[in-house]
Amino acid sequence: MASSSYSNSPCAACKFLRRKCLPDCIFAPYFLPEEPQKFANVHKIFGASNVSKLLNEIPSHQREDAVNSLAYEAEARMRDPVYGCVGAISVLQRQVIQLQKELDATNADLIRYSCSPPMPGTSSSEVNQMAQRQGSLHWGRSMHGGGSSFNQNSSFPSYPYNSSWDDSGEGN
Repeated sequence: MASSSYSNSPCAACKFLRRKCLPDCIFAPYFLPEEPQKFANVHKIFGASNVSKLLNEIPSHQREDAVNSLAYEAEARMRDPVYGCVGAISVLQRQVIQLQKELDATNADLIRYSCSPPMPGTSSSEVNQMAQRQGSLHWGRSMHGGGSSFNQNSSFPSYPYNSSWDDSGEGN
């Protein structure tokens, strides 16, 4: 079951703590040798003794989820010592609210364009092209200077910490 039984390499926890990794090591299945920073962060925030006690107290089928939660919270605390995961959640909630407002505005524009009579001397295809151009202009404004801090290139578990913490709904 322990990672150290499959190879001669000690788990990341035992390596970090400079101790021998025994076959029944509580850390070995969850802190693989290839991920030393995962344990380093967890140890710095929670302490090895506390993590060991926690893992011994919870059922074995829940340990992996617990370790993943601890690792995520530890990484978040390293990035933002005051708010941790709560700060990330807050930033993401504000982004959802801002994007919902943009979606509502775009839907209102679509309804307005679809319900308005065509201008005299224009065909329906010209009206559709104008509506598409207007929609892309709105999208470009909102994504490039309209206040949204949405980053399409972000990846889990990174989150946009460059946003301000006020409730104005504006980024940076």
